[in-house]
Parts: sequence; C-alpha cells; structure tokens
Amino acid sequence: MSEADERMRVIFMGTPDFSVPALEAIHAAHEIVCVYTQPPRPAGRGKQARLTPVHTRAEALGLPVRHPVSLKGAEAQAEFAALEADVAVVVAYGLILPQAVLDAPRHGCLNIHASLLPRWRGAAPIQRALMAGDAETGVCIMQMEAGLDTGPVLMRAATSITDEDTSARLHDRLSQTGAKLIVETLAQLPDLVPKPQPEEGVTYATKIDKAEARVDWSRPAEEVARHIRGLSPFPGAWCEAPFGRLKLLDARAVAGEGAPGEVIAELSVACGSGAVDLREVQREGKRTMTAEALLRGTGPLVGSRLT
Repeated sequence: MSEADERMRVIFMGTPDFSVPALEAIHAAHEIVCVYTQPPRPAGRGKQARLTPVHTRAEALGLPVRHPVSLKGAEAQAEFAALEADVAVVVAYGLILPQAVLDAPRHGCLNIHASLLPRWRGAAPIQRALMAGDAETGVCIMQMEAGLDTGPVLMRAATSITDEDTSARLHDRLSQTGAKLIVETLAQLPDLVPKPQPEEGVTYATKIDKAEARVDWSRPAEEVARHIRGLSPFPGAWCEAPFGRLKLLDARAVAGEGAPGEVIAELSVACGSGAVDLREVQREGKRTMTAEALLRGTGPLVGSRLT
C-alpha cells in the first residue's frame, strides 16, 4: 500500500489548547477535511469575540473550519456526512454528538480521553485524578457511542502522577501523549479490536465548581496539597490571608503541627494533620510568584492565620 493510500480523510473536532497537539499530529500524517470547534466567544476586558485555540491553529494550517452551535439539526448532520470522512477524531470538543454524527464516518468517531477508562469518565479527569491521589493516569483512544465516555477502548497509554505534577503540567504531558497515541491508532485502525470497558471501577470526573476551590485547612496535609495542585492553574485553590485573598498554585505536604491554617514557618501552613509548604502563589491583581517573593513584599507571616 502506498503512503497516499494510507492517508485517511479525517474530521477533527476539538476546542481548547489540549486539542492542538493532536490536530497538528494528525495534519502531518493524514488529510484533515474539516475542523469542527466551538464558536468564537467574548473574552478579555474588551469582551471581543475570540477564536478557540483549535480554530486559530487550524486557520494557520490552512484547514477549513466550522463552528456550529449545535449538531442536532438535519442540515448540520447532512453537511457533516457530506464530508465523506474515514474517521472523526474528537478531543475536548464540547458538544454532544448525535447518533447520526457518530455513525457518519466510515470508521465512526474516536475520542482522545485523558484518563485510564473506566476511571474518571466525564469533564475533568485530569483534575480529579490529581485531587484523588491516583498513582497514575493516562490517555485512552475510545470508540465513541451515545453514553458518556462508555465506548470500547482501542489503545491506552499510562503515566505516573508525582508530587511535582499540577493540573497544568499533567495537562501538557497528556496532551502530547494523546497526539502520539492517536497517530498510532489511526495507523493500525483497521486491525485494532476495541475492548469493552470493565463494569467495575467506573468513576465520574464531575466538572470543577469554583465553590470547591477554597482550601479547607482542617483536612490532612496530603489532601490539601493535592487539592491545591489539582486546581492549578484553574480555577485555582484560594484562601484569605491577612492582606487579602491569596491564590495557591503549588504545594507539598510536610511535617508540622499547629492550628489549621496557622503559618508555622516561612509559608508552611498547618493542616488537620501535618502541614503544607506553599511554593507558588498569587495575590489579587498580581503575577504568580514564589513563596519567597511573596514574603519579601509582605514581611514574615509566622503566627498569622490563613482561612
């Protein structure tokens, strides 16, 4: 089979930064006949309409882009089917795909999902894996069906979660892993046998609610540190300090004793058991900074209370 014969007609469907490496990797190996992404939305202080990261990159690559508000209508579904794609690749797209769309490409629709299914189906698998203290996570290439991340898995790749990982760092690593894995999957697609997900071990990664971002210092230090790293950079765990709200972006659990929320050394804060060292923080209206840089501006905080 020639290289030209091996190239597939692919519809790419994605929206945020996480999706961009996969778009680039597929573009290098196959023919992307159309890119679907979310519509431009107001953003920034001027509330100007802003293209999604996938839209911006697709235009730079010279690819046609569509951004329907919905795919439920007969016209949108007919336009999708008329592309006569071999396969659609979906990664953090943000719209539910009706059955007619799932069935249109010759090989159906494949989803790049950032967890080791069936653990952490749903909207926030990276954050939830970190916050739960999972030892590992990964990426699955899944054959999509009507249920929420319930489809059989074609390929998977695992990665360890360490104390150095924040959601941002894990996000970037899994984004690159997904890009590599989808190219491997497409190369072997006709020969792959989808494996149904086991019925045991199913968990759901519910969307992160800003209301859960405030730190509860009465919890054990390990949990507090994972909470902080899991919500970094968005929406960002936070607490109230003597000088105002403080966003917490990186932390490690350490030994220490004191009343929950008490600063017991530098920026080491006592928890329900143990303590956490705050490594990266952000004051309101300021840039992200190290704990040392914060203390140069505020002076010593030992003995004060964070709530």
